[in-house]
Amino acid sequence: MNPNEKGWLKNYFDFRTDMFRELTSDAARQRSHPEHSLYRIIQPTGLMYGQSVAFGHPDQENWPQKSKMKVLLAESLISSSLLFYEKEGGSQIEISEAIDRTLENIANFYNNIFPELATPAKSLFGKKKTPVEVVERILDKRIERTSEFEGNFWTYFFHNSLLFLDVFIFGQWIHTNADRIVADFFRYERDELRFSVVKVIAAASHANKEVEYEEKRLLEFFLHSADLSSEKKKEAVRIFEKGIEIHEINLPSENSWILKKFFLEIAILTIWADKRVEEIEMEFLKNLAMHLGFSEDDLENSLIAIEGFVLENWEQLSYLQNHQDYQQVSEQFIKRVAKIAEKNKHRLTKELHENKAVVALLKRSRSSELTAEEKEIVRVALIQILKTIPTFLIISLPRKFLTLPVLLRIVPKSLFTEETAR
Repeated sequence: MNPNEKGWLKNYFDFRTDMFRELTSDAARQRSHPEHSLYRIIQPTGLMYGQSVAFGHPDQENWPQKSKMKVLLAESLISSSLLFYEKEGGSQIEISEAIDRTLENIANFYNNIFPELATPAKSLFGKKKTPVEVVERILDKRIERTSEFEGNFWTYFFHNSLLFLDVFIFGQWIHTNADRIVADFFRYERDELRFSVVKVIAAASHANKEVEYEEKRLLEFFLHSADLSSEKKKEAVRIFEKGIEIHEINLPSENSWILKKFFLEIAILTIWADKRVEEIEMEFLKNLAMHLGFSEDDLENSLIAIEGFVLENWEQLSYLQNHQDYQQVSEQFIKRVAKIAEKNKHRLTKELHENKAVVALLKRSRSSELTAEEKEIVRVALIQILKTIPTFLIISLPRKFLTLPVLLRIVPKSLFTEETAR
């Protein structure tokens, strides 16, 4: 599959059919809120952070960054639509119907809310284009407006993280009857949300009362891509120079959970930009989380999600390596996850007890060395057991980072002593 060739979107549908069908199933709906499910899909891919690191297509290593971002945007828009789809996708026909309707919605959304990307449904010669053709062209235009800078985490972050707002606003758009008044409202919301991101960046940059060089560059990156009016750009520069209090930012306190998560994690990454997180900056993050209606546990979960994302994709995030120490990030992550595991040790003990094969291997490991294959069986089983903790129904665990030695540091030691002693 080549995302730069016509027809790539149809090929991608074929590749993702099973995942798309799963999103519309009753079982998926009952497991968690659609916004939690969407976060679990989008966050590990990096789309919320303007990155394109993980979505599992066998050809993706051969694609340039913009092609990867285009595919991720398409997948995220479709996933957002299907998670709220009212019919169970038990058959290929139902999935096809859902996809067709989603494509029409995507085309209508961009043609109305992003008039600069408007794409007619007919060719110059009057031939009607298929929904796939229209959406492919729209996505091409949308991605053309994103970052050109290969390998720079922060440039991608502040240029391309705005793509998440496309997905969020689209999720609202599909539940409305599109007319001129509604379109005007969503265009206004798009501009306001983008400006709110500027304010979050400014507030986070001033959290330690000193704006670092790296943080100043963040505003330059963002203003280059946010399509703000000249008046808004002037106001953004003023806000960034003087700072802004949390209560002055137009943030949702009783609105979308995933939008609030986005704002919180934008702030966390902004603070990461100057290489260190000071105590006063953690206090800022706690206050921001509270302002958004989140608890300190919610903030902790976002820190885990970001650290896990960075550790899982460390080799691909080369520019970020200059700003964060791998050992420090990994120790913080292990400590946070171990704390959650300790709180849920009774649940973990029950789950482990039900896996007789792993218990047998753990018992044998006390007297003899396990083979590489047996160690992998234990590793995979421990990850699956951790995933039964409610926190990790929403947060994706970094599977590559979670080697067996790392897992043995995370899982409570009492878990093994109790099970192997039986």
